[in-house]
Amino acid sequence: MLKFFVDLLSQASILVALFTMVGLILLKKPANEIAAGSMKSLIGFILLGAGANVITSSLAPFGSMVEAAFNVQGVVPNNEAIVSLALTKYGTQVSLVMILSMIIHLIIARFTPLKFIFLTGHHIFYMGAMITVILAVAGVSGIQLIILSSLINALAMSLSPILTYWAMPKVIGDSSSNVALGHFSNVTYGISALIGKLIGGKSSSVEDLKLPKGLSFMRDNILAIALTMSIIYIIVAIAAGSEYIEKELSNGQSFLVFSLIQGVTFAAGVSVVLQGVRMILGEIIPAFKGISEKLVPNAIPSLDCPIVFPYAPNAVLIGFIMSFIGGLVGLAILGITGGILIIPGVVPHFFCGATAGVFGNATGGKRGCFIGAFVNGILLTFLPLILLPILGDLGFQNTTFSDADFIAVGGIIGFICNLIK
Repeated sequence: MLKFFVDLLSQASILVALFTMVGLILLKKPANEIAAGSMKSLIGFILLGAGANVITSSLAPFGSMVEAAFNVQGVVPNNEAIVSLALTKYGTQVSLVMILSMIIHLIIARFTPLKFIFLTGHHIFYMGAMITVILAVAGVSGIQLIILSSLINALAMSLSPILTYWAMPKVIGDSSSNVALGHFSNVTYGISALIGKLIGGKSSSVEDLKLPKGLSFMRDNILAIALTMSIIYIIVAIAAGSEYIEKELSNGQSFLVFSLIQGVTFAAGVSVVLQGVRMILGEIIPAFKGISEKLVPNAIPSLDCPIVFPYAPNAVLIGFIMSFIGGLVGLAILGITGGILIIPGVVPHFFCGATAGVFGNATGGKRGCFIGAFVNGILLTFLPLILLPILGDLGFQNTTFSDADFIAVGGIIGFICNLIK
């Protein structure tokens, strides 16, 4: 039964659908509207997840191509790998922490000014797993481990959205917007937004880029993403070598054809994500009025990072590219200084870099987008180094978390535990 509830609540799509259903019930909507709204929000999140999976699968060979092209090996940050290892030893504790932390989180939203309701289920699960393992190895056990881990996880869920909420009206273009970002990389998104605010000046938005008449088709964002990513793929493929790609990645298919298809597949994934986001927003915002009126006054839904993608599609692509370039620059610096090499993970650089680009663009136009996303890439390279020794002591060799909030929370807990020892 415990496994059932954990599996249920760790699915963001089901979590959002449940909140939508509760909100519509509280608004006393007819049964058909409750069913339709709940199903639409569920389908929207399934679409978002499906699009994210398409993007991830298209980026997987790209990461291998980059490693082959530049002949580098090192640590690739990977949230999922660490969590799967943690569950083999602390599965029951992590499951209980997830459920209890969500209850505490809702209590915080009900009785304090922190009205955010964090709805990114897998991040709640990952954060809970990391906190539980660090505290368990530090000597905390039993009911104390469950309660303390749940409290810290709930606080992270309540506090993280604050870092970017101030910039959300600029992102969405509506000062009355009542949506927050529920993604545990808000530290770097907030930094990108702050950079944009400080250096943007009167810089125009990347969404206002003027294109020559012959490139007018590039105004269609999905076509622009498909063309740009195909070109990037082909360039990296040439650097990696046709023999490597056709032997290791494409199963004998021409490396040029393979690269073209992967670039277009990436764009298709982005298109599916955007469609899913539109469906979610169309249903969850009205539903949260019911929750706000009845259960948690002034409740603010905190949603996964692709929720901001439709508002600045050019910034999404530019943010990804600039973040990845920042990751490569960080890798070069580590190589020169003889440090542990952090290989840029293409997936976190897409989702985190794209989101950083959107926030930088919202507060500082082109300058904010380019520089904010580049700094995000640098941070995604150097911040994981903080957790490496902590996770190494826990038995997780050669891997670390990629998102900044995990590193911030894990680093603080590890530091305090070392002081107490």
